[in-house]
Amino acid sequence: MRALLVAASLLLISACSTLPAPDPNQAWIDLTPYDNTSLHALQVDERDWADSRYFEVPPGSHELTVRYQFPVTPSNIGPVDEPLWRDCQVKLTFKDFSAGQRYQLQAGSIGFRPWIKLYDHQQKLVGQGLPAGCQHS
Repeated sequence: MRALLVAASLLLISACSTLPAPDPNQAWIDLTPYDNTSLHALQVDERDWADSRYFEVPPGSHELTVRYQFPVTPSNIGPVDEPLWRDCQVKLTFKDFSAGQRYQLQAGSIGFRPWIKLYDHQQKLVGQGLPAGCQHS
């Protein structure tokens, strides 16, 4: 009985962590943070998005908002011992999402400034985002 409960629990956990199958009538956007950072999907066209792991949008123009959390190293701050964590929202508008295409949204930072870049299925840069506000976390 105990083994059955453990197996059922593991199955449930693994089912929760898998992504849904992409809809061929939508554009899929994967989120790719760099090491030691966090990137979450927040909104599509100023409406809350339910799953923080990806975006899926109809073809056309859309504004995506992400939450990006990253450390600013002490060498960029001054005489401190610990990194300063930033919690930022970054927005990206792209006018040409295509049905059935898979895009990749990459995030990073230079000092205190976050950035995001959108790449198409051929790894061609097709868009860049703008910071929409940051705070210490």
